[in-house]
Amino acid sequence: MGSGSSPCASCKLLRRRCAKDCIFAPYFPPDDPHKFAIVHKVFGASNVSKMLQELPIHQRADAVSSLVYEANARMRDPVYGCVGAISYLQNQVSQLQMQLAVAQAEILCMMQPEPHELPAIHPSMVDCDTKSMLLSGSNTSDFSDQMPQFLSYTSSNNTHVIQQDPLKRESLWT
Repeated sequence: MGSGSSPCASCKLLRRRCAKDCIFAPYFPPDDPHKFAIVHKVFGASNVSKMLQELPIHQRADAVSSLVYEANARMRDPVYGCVGAISYLQNQVSQLQMQLAVAQAEILCMMQPEPHELPAIHPSMVDCDTKSMLLSGSNTSDFSDQMPQFLSYTSSNNTHVIQQDPLKRESLWT
């Protein structure tokens, strides 16, 4: 058996005997059958086995984590998968940059004592509808309520969440 007396989640789902050298056993423990089930449904056990065999042992755990994340994303969005989440975040960054530019322009206008020395991008040059739309953030995508599901997934080991820091524009994994 791969890891203990119980067969790994892979062998259990595929209803086969779990050998000592089972390639799935270290990465798909018996107490987390959903993890393998979703990877199997999206990629297939044979393909996952081939991928893992081609990788050095020290990279396999990271590969399995990536496969689980992508499989979860593909179950939620079969067409775009992780790319849908990335596009959503890039769109959000772009919108926040526009809001920041408008706010900075307003600050510059408030700090300028003379009205004839206004900066090139003055808030009055932006019509009220566009300005209120940018500042309210109401122009987010239609699927913005569904997007947080792409940004986190749970496995038996831990929960991975992507947090977006708009000031540093880096993704932080916790």
